[in-house]
Amino acid sequence: MKRRELLKAMATLPLLPLLMRSGAASARDAATVMMAKFHSRVRPGAPGWPLAAQWEQLKRDVGGRLLKLESPFAHCATSPSDSACAEALKHLDNPFALGDNPALTQTSGWADAWKSQPSAYAVAAENTADVVAAVNFARRHHLRLVVKGGGHSYQGTSDAPDSLLIWPRHMNKVTLHDDFVAQGCVEAPQHAVTIKAGAMWSDAYDAVTTKGGRYVQGGGCTTVGVAGLVQSGGFGSFSKNWGTAAANLLEAEIVTADGKVRIANARTHPDLFWGIKGGGGGSLGVITRLTLRTFELPTMFGGVSGAIKASSDDAFRALIAKAMEFYRSALFNPHWGEQMSFRSNNTLNLSMVFQGLTQPQAEQVWAPFLDWVRADSAYRFAKPVQVLALPARHLWDAEFFRAHAPQLVVADDRTGAPTHHVLWAGDQDQVGWFIHSYQSAWLPAALLQPGQQSRLVDALFAASRQWGFALHFNKGLAGGSADAIERARDTATHPQVLDAFALAICASSGDPAFPGMPNARPELARARREAAAIDKAMDTLRAVAPGAGSYLSESDYFLHDWQQGFWGPHYPKLAAVKHKYDPDGLFFVHHGVGSEAWSADGFTRLA
Repeated sequence: MKRRELLKAMATLPLLPLLMRSGAASARDAATVMMAKFHSRVRPGAPGWPLAAQWEQLKRDVGGRLLKLESPFAHCATSPSDSACAEALKHLDNPFALGDNPALTQTSGWADAWKSQPSAYAVAAENTADVVAAVNFARRHHLRLVVKGGGHSYQGTSDAPDSLLIWPRHMNKVTLHDDFVAQGCVEAPQHAVTIKAGAMWSDAYDAVTTKGGRYVQGGGCTTVGVAGLVQSGGFGSFSKNWGTAAANLLEAEIVTADGKVRIANARTHPDLFWGIKGGGGGSLGVITRLTLRTFELPTMFGGVSGAIKASSDDAFRALIAKAMEFYRSALFNPHWGEQMSFRSNNTLNLSMVFQGLTQPQAEQVWAPFLDWVRADSAYRFAKPVQVLALPARHLWDAEFFRAHAPQLVVADDRTGAPTHHVLWAGDQDQVGWFIHSYQSAWLPAALLQPGQQSRLVDALFAASRQWGFALHFNKGLAGGSADAIERARDTATHPQVLDAFALAICASSGDPAFPGMPNARPELARARREAAAIDKAMDTLRAVAPGAGSYLSESDYFLHDWQQGFWGPHYPKLAAVKHKYDPDGLFFVHHGVGSEAWSADGFTRLA
């Protein structure tokens, strides 16, 4: 043992009597745990894994809310009639049901990367004290610790085998404020909303917009967890106008690795506050509640959808050029968000949203582009282009959509489910999906300039020959409001987002493939072929955007230079925050701050 490690281990010796009094098997077992702290985490069956009596003590400490986890698919092969298996299969397409099971995640895995596997135990936290107890238990026994909020992590950070899971699903209260002032701060009171860690955006939107008549910047998918989205940056459909969720964070309550409950805001622990605004979830602590600013609603929200098919490759390239010219001249502003996608079958799909415009105004904006399409026989509408608008308060109003556009939403179909628990029908294909590949890159606004547009168009066309992809305009802040850009500047998110007009996303996936699920056969050969094609497509786009960063929540599991890719020049500061609040590396997630110090599974400290 190196001298430095020996001195650190000796510093833990005063804790041994305490461990013995609390029921540790012996001083030798306790010493084993302490020594192992600097080399590896403890797995079930290994020396130092908590005894049954210690788990029982944790169960008492959290009011009985300690769960021993098992996949509902664990016995499907030996007992197809198993009730847990049957129930899970029945609701496999229901993201709310997946979220309500601590042994499952919204993504079932990623080819050659990870697969969804439950933790050994979970604390079904109902208050901050439960979270503190779980953090302290994991630290004392040197366990792998995981936090699952919405469970949407594409990179598998919401679960891990042989770990202790903190599951705050039932901490979902949402409270509106008319005069919020962050602790220790002196700014004028403002409208805000406080959201507990287990809430989804469907819960937040129902309280803030449908019932409260205000706007909070969150994610597009209603089943995403609020806390996880904020920590990862937090782009929503209208980020160009109101900024990212991280940039609108006013205050958070967070449990750090030492088990202390801290309030983080601009005045109190400002370094930690900055770090959780885009530094990624699961690396710096466990958020138990957060407070976000809210805004006055616009009069209307709306959308534009449709698809245009070109009759030849040359016509498709001309269509791309026209679309980019049209975007720069008419849509590159705070009113517009969401995406255009470009398919290898020479189809341009439109899935745009707008705010602050009426339907006639939006139709007027699009008229020149659509007239150009209609005037050329090389194009046809594969799907009619529709422009629709609705009063802003109804954007997430489940009852409104049930009455007027039921085809656009999918409800939680379980008996007794909250009526506001609906997701957009367009997000249904992500429920339980098995990812083949997923990559993203921010594209700088300079590519929209007249002298650069041809390079951009050439790259978009060439990329579409390899694999289909989309430009998510709301996930780049260039062209947005000055306030939105300025607030985002004071976050840990990669600064490239300030100058990006869009985030290019290229991905592929297969059907759900949870381990043990009947007929779950991931098509790995197909996945690898598609991943290779996506590599080529993204290489083409990155050629016109050298050094392009990626959005942490939607990125490549295999990204090599992930520190630079996710955070750029912010990473050294984030690493310093990590060292200050979690010097021993209790919190670990794949490609999270400080994860380079650990093996890929998070169990072994690297030399």
